[in-house]
Amino acid sequence: MGVARTASGIVLPAAGMGADAGALPLPWAGEAERAAVQSGIVTTTLEKLVNWGRYSSLWPALFGLACCAIEMMGTGAARYDMSRFGCEVFRASPRQADVMIVAGRVSQKMGPVLRQIYDQMAEPKWVISMGACASSGGMFNNYAIIQGVDKVVPVDVYIPGCPPRPESLLDAVVKLQQRIAGDHLSSKRG
Repeated sequence: MGVARTASGIVLPAAGMGADAGALPLPWAGEAERAAVQSGIVTTTLEKLVNWGRYSSLWPALFGLACCAIEMMGTGAARYDMSRFGCEVFRASPRQADVMIVAGRVSQKMGPVLRQIYDQMAEPKWVISMGACASSGGMFNNYAIIQGVDKVVPVDVYIPGCPPRPESLLDAVVKLQQRIAGDHLSSKRG
C-alpha cells in the first residue's frame, strides 16, 4: 500500500518513497487510484473533483449557544485538531462559511437569528446539530426552547450527547464529508 503504521497509529511513508508520498492516505480510493496518483496520472469526473474540493475544505460558522460550544472549541484545539479533516478555519462571518455547527439549545428568540445566518451562507451549505438540546430540545421541554433545530434549518448530521465529546464532532465531520463526496452537482437543497 505504500504506507506503514506505527504502534501509536501514525501513518508514515514506506521505505523508498518520497517524504510526502503516501503520508496522508487518500480517502475513498482503492489501490488503482493510489497507483495512478503516484505515477502522476489522474482521471476523474468533474463531479468527483468538485466534491473533493468541497469535502476537503469545510469552513464552519461559529454558532455556539450553550455548553456544547465548549466541546466545539475543544475540537478545534491542538489535542483533537479539526484541521486534519480540512475543517480548521472557524468563520465568524456566514458569508465565508459553508458548514453551520449548531452547538447547544436554541431559544425561540434565537431561532430567527439562526435562520438569518443560515440564509446568509453561500451555497452549498450544510448543518451539523451538536448535542441533545440542538437536536431535540434536550431536557428543556418548555415554551422557550425550540424542540429541535431542524424546525428552523435543514440538518445533515445529528450528534447525540449532553454534551457530546469532541470525538463525536470529528465523527460527524467525517460523516458529512462522506455525504458530500456522494452528492450530485445538480441536486439542490431547500
